[in-house]
Amino acid sequence: MTSKIIGVGNYIPPETITNLFFDQHHFINKNGESLKEPNDIIARKLKEITGIEERRYASENQVTSDLGLIAAQRAIENSKIDPETLDYIIFAHNFGDVRSGTVQSDSVPSLASRVKHLLKIKNNFCVAYDVLFGCPGWIEGVIQANAFIRSGIAKRCLVIGAETLSRVVDIHDRDSMIYADGAGAAILEASDDDSGIQSHLSASYTLNEKDFLFFGKSYNNESCPDTKYIKMDGRKIYEFALVNVADAMKKCMDASGYTIDQLDKIIIHQANEKMDEAIVKRFYQLYDLPMPENIMPMVISKLGNSSVATIPTLLTMILDGELPSHEIKKGDVVLFASVGAGMNINSFVYKF
Repeated sequence: MTSKIIGVGNYIPPETITNLFFDQHHFINKNGESLKEPNDIIARKLKEITGIEERRYASENQVTSDLGLIAAQRAIENSKIDPETLDYIIFAHNFGDVRSGTVQSDSVPSLASRVKHLLKIKNNFCVAYDVLFGCPGWIEGVIQANAFIRSGIAKRCLVIGAETLSRVVDIHDRDSMIYADGAGAAILEASDDDSGIQSHLSASYTLNEKDFLFFGKSYNNESCPDTKYIKMDGRKIYEFALVNVADAMKKCMDASGYTIDQLDKIIIHQANEKMDEAIVKRFYQLYDLPMPENIMPMVISKLGNSSVATIPTLLTMILDGELPSHEIKKGDVVLFASVGAGMNINSFVYKF
């Protein structure tokens, strides 16, 4: 017995932020020095490196749990289940609810508890908790739900991934242009056929890699001396991900019992288009094969990097037929993979 996805949903916030939004930003390097290049050149290079042209921001009156609630409601509607039958609600995020115009994170009670309350679920034995695992949080939630189901602890689980990264970025750091807001969710239940999760893998690299992504001070020490924001060492992350994510994907693929020629799609965390392409190319090189065309759907150009939300958002779009060049059919084998703060990596192979 394993677990299969019986419903999906996402929420893509309404506010579209183009690269022109950053035209008047004052970008500074980590030494507090103004960047010499004009902002239009910085934006053009961002597009060349990451593929990002636009990203979505939540409305001012929304917080992360609001986004997660909408995605959860849509997944429940898509699955046609009674929410009272849920055994677990697992909410992956990293920064809690951060209200617009503030800098304080609110994670008590858990965001999962807030969603359960708003869904008006009366079942006290539907357990609600949060997962903080960096960008791979949603996949980790799916892996945990699968473990609960396979062990007999649960029969049905809701896994949500949502984030409002626009609330925790340093406006003086050009890396802030990468981040976005969004939410995605899926419902899993026990499966007694050959569909569902076939294999999975998780890893945490902390000895030397712990601070590749971290919370740090603004590059503008004068205006923001005490507030901390999401920071990253992009070069180190790229080098780390290129080797370790591809290796983890191969290990997970090999454990699934399927061969590489049976793989139909790779749904990878939408972090950086060039980095994701390099990871997938290296993954195929490990099998002495070229990267197939149309194997890796990408929506980062329009949606940016919404952390835990990227994979369930993309999965929902494909299953809803919103990407004409990509489809997932019954019997297709799909490899999911992510990398992020921790540094954490995870993956699972799924047969639809």
